[in-house]
Amino acid sequence: MPYGRRPRLEIPSDRDAPSQGQMPGRPSSLDNSPPEVMRTTVPDLLKHKGVRKIVVLTAYTAPVARAIDPFVDIALVGDSLGMVLYGYESTLPVSVNTMIRHGQAVVTATRKALVVVDLPFGSYQASPEQAFRTAAKIMIETGCQAVKLEGGKIMAATVQYLVERGIPVMGHIGLLPQSLHVVGGFRARGVGVGEVGDQERATIRRDAEALAEAGAFALVIEATSGKLAAEITQNIPILTIGIGASDQCDGQVLVTEDMAGLTPAPSPRFVKRFAELGELLAQAAADYAAEVRSGEFPSPKQFYRGKGDY
Repeated sequence: MPYGRRPRLEIPSDRDAPSQGQMPGRPSSLDNSPPEVMRTTVPDLLKHKGVRKIVVLTAYTAPVARAIDPFVDIALVGDSLGMVLYGYESTLPVSVNTMIRHGQAVVTATRKALVVVDLPFGSYQASPEQAFRTAAKIMIETGCQAVKLEGGKIMAATVQYLVERGIPVMGHIGLLPQSLHVVGGFRARGVGVGEVGDQERATIRRDAEALAEAGAFALVIEATSGKLAAEITQNIPILTIGIGASDQCDGQVLVTEDMAGLTPAPSPRFVKRFAELGELLAQAAADYAAEVRSGEFPSPKQFYRGKGDY
């Protein structure tokens, strides 16, 4: 399917013709069994580098995870949930236990997508051993298939330590939300001119190379020069997932609530709003309130009657 064409959601008809050897009107013994769906694995994804694009969306709750699962390769339980769901000003207050709760919901609600859970701030930076304890706890308690951590060359030893002990790792370079106080806020990286810009771009290149060599299976590249992200994609053997980076990355990720129009406008530059579900939700709430106040809801269709009820 060409990348620019969107799949249409098709609902099978109850009047589909019976298969050969099946009596009309009588389901086969297998009809009630859902088709087997295999969970995507890291090796599955790596085979797609340079072949087709990788689709990634965030998921923090079971309803959203269930809705996006048929269409994505990776469901990312990002620590961005702190800002999107809890209203924090940054991702820093998010705890390991919070990530576990949301990770459990997403894993339970999905069947196909590879589920990746973020390691939150302060849970892995102290040492590779600390990172392993946190990552192992998250994988054991959620059932996720991989973890993600922020940082480049400085985290390479930690990535290697985790991978050697059976934990698949997705890296994250460029704009690092957990380091916002060091760099002065949420700003694009590697886009400046002059010596400072050259140094930032060189650092990001080294970060990508170091994490790939350490054994990460993928890198999120956030808010960087498009040319730089394209160069990195061509020069490393692992997957690159862009967000405000380049269309040449191996895949793309967006926060689902941004993509679906559930967060307030204006959105960040790198977001495309594919729907305005926030407006639909507000209208539904208004319609509900109006019917409750008028007495139109609930109607007899919405409540139960016992023998002798009016």
